[in-house]
Amino acid sequence: MFNSVGNRQTQNLKQLTEEKMKISIGLCLILAFSIASFGQQSKTKPLAEIFSATSLGGQTLDLAELKGKVVVLTFWSTRCPICHDEIPKLNQLVKTYKDKDVVFLGLTVESSAKVEAYLKKKSFDFTIIPNSFGVVLKYAEKDDNGNISMGFPAHFVINQKGEIELRTKGFDKTSAIESQIKRLLSLN
Repeated sequence: MFNSVGNRQTQNLKQLTEEKMKISIGLCLILAFSIASFGQQSKTKPLAEIFSATSLGGQTLDLAELKGKVVVLTFWSTRCPICHDEIPKLNQLVKTYKDKDVVFLGLTVESSAKVEAYLKKKSFDFTIIPNSFGVVLKYAEKDDNGNISMGFPAHFVINQKGEIELRTKGFDKTSAIESQIKRLLSLN
C-alpha cells in the first residue's frame, strides 16, 4: 500500500513537473514572439521641416510641394574650404540624376550678391537658395540649452514621403548621399 501511494505521488509529481515545463515553454515562446514582433515595428523617421524660399534665379520653392521626389539639401558657405572641395562631386550627382525625380538644393546664409560673385568663379549646379538663415535654424542640431550647431557642409536626404533618410556633415559625404538616392529611387 505504501508503495502504491509512493508511486501515485511520484506520478503526480511528474505530471506537475510536466505541466510546469509546458507552461514555461509556452511563456518563453510568447516572450520570443513578442520580442521578434517588437523588433519588426518600423522606426519612425523624422519629418523634414517644411520651408519656402526663393532661389538665386527667383524661383519660389516650397518643400511641401516636392513630396514624391527625393530631395537633397546641402547647407554650405562660400567661406567653407570643405564645401569648395566637395562641390565638383556634388555637381556630378546632379548630372547623374538629371532626369530622375531628385531635387538638389544648396542653402546658404549668405546674401545673393556674395553667392553670385562666388559662382562666377566656381560652378555649383544645385538650385542655390541664399539668405537661408531661417531654414538653417530649422535644421540645425540643438543642445539641451537650445544652442544651435550647424557645421558646413551639412547634408540631408529627404525621401518621397518627406522624411529625413540621411543627416550627415563634414568632408566628402557624396557616396553616402548617392547610396541613399539609389536606394530611395529603387523603392518606387
